[in-house]
Amino acid sequence: MLEEIGLDYKAHFINLMENQQKEDWFLQINPNGRIPAIIDHDLNDFKLFESGAILLYLAEKTGMLLPKKPSQKAECIQWLMFQMSAIGPMQGQAHVFKFAVPKKNDYAIKRYVNETERLYKILDLQLKDREFITGDYSIADIALWPWIRLHLKVGITLKDKPSLCRWLKQLALRQAFIQGIRIPHEREWPDFEI
Repeated sequence: MLEEIGLDYKAHFINLMENQQKEDWFLQINPNGRIPAIIDHDLNDFKLFESGAILLYLAEKTGMLLPKKPSQKAECIQWLMFQMSAIGPMQGQAHVFKFAVPKKNDYAIKRYVNETERLYKILDLQLKDREFITGDYSIADIALWPWIRLHLKVGITLKDKPSLCRWLKQLALRQAFIQGIRIPHEREWPDFEI
């Protein structure tokens, strides 16, 4: 988002494996001890956490990537909430049960992968007649893309989801997305597979 809207920023690497997000200094920014979080130095060091809230704040602050018309704005926020309440939690649990749990739970893996697959099909249908999630490029696209980008990691193919596949590839070519992946990780843009 910051690359897309052109605001100056400084990215700070938080080592999750060393629990830096649980240190006192970070808990003063986000008491939930999670990433992402921002500090807006232009607004008296205003602190904000939760990716959806950050996207909405930056869109409102700059007047970019969030429609002005109430019905279009609501639709954009609806799809942002779809990421927050559906894709993120379901795909996140699929990742946890596939990779982080010491003892594999086949039921949990199947449940969360299947639900993620179902949600992907909803997105594919939404994108059938639209270039972007709500028609125009918006914070909904920015919120959803990082999750869909990890589809292979969770074991989902996009071969049967042509609209979602097209959208994913299209956004991967945007300079803001390339920089948005590269900068926090201080590495080259990873190979991209469908």
